[in-house]
Amino acid sequence: MNPTLKNGDIASASLNCIAAVVCLLAAILVFVLKLHKRVVYRLALYQVLSSLSFATIEIFQVIFLNYDKNREVYGRLCTAIGLLNMYTRWIKLLSTMWVTLHIFCFGVLRKDLKRYEMWYIVTSLLVPCVMAVVPLITNNYQLSPFHSYCYVYNNSDSYKAVLVERLVLWDVPAIIILLVASTSMVVLVIKIVRELCHRLKYKPLVNGDQYWKVLNELLPLAAFPVLFFIFIIPHGLFSTFTQAWAYPVTSLRSSVY
Repeated sequence: MNPTLKNGDIASASLNCIAAVVCLLAAILVFVLKLHKRVVYRLALYQVLSSLSFATIEIFQVIFLNYDKNREVYGRLCTAIGLLNMYTRWIKLLSTMWVTLHIFCFGVLRKDLKRYEMWYIVTSLLVPCVMAVVPLITNNYQLSPFHSYCYVYNNSDSYKAVLVERLVLWDVPAIIILLVASTSMVVLVIKIVRELCHRLKYKPLVNGDQYWKVLNELLPLAAFPVLFFIFIIPHGLFSTFTQAWAYPVTSLRSSVY
């Protein structure tokens, strides 16, 4: 294994340890302060727990640095970790999508969607099952050829079909959802800032002001999608780098041999 990518795997596991600890502390804080009694904070809690589960699975990826020591055992573990990786990343993505939708409707459209809370939970748990099972059926949960990461790979000549599978099951839906969610957050921030400036100009905010209550509800919740985007960008860049590194070499190797 390339030493640079090996160090990158260790660094990635370390960062995910930090992320897991932060998410765990945030979840504990929600219960200690009894914030879970409010819908907006429960939605935020779901997002934190999904991030915690994803970070935990990412930490376990580092064990595959020892893959060559026992390929049979680690091969089975690789399939399990790959399945859980796809499942938890979809839970994280959908929970963030629903949180963002709730924030947008509440802050921009002034519609309270708290009656859909159960729908948020059910879809965030069931839809990922479908996405995660497909690569299991096609036997494409394998170890990356260049670093210790089990995901949707295939080191055979069918790697192009696997790339298409991953694009359909994750990359394209994730990009679309994140772009829509990011746009929604930008629109929300612009609206909040404009209305806040307008109200401060003509009427100072007081604790009893209705807009202050709305703002008080939105600001804590809005932090979670923002943090999600911050955390996912480095991981996405790292994944893109390794794929750009791996598949051209695989293609060259298959053409030569």
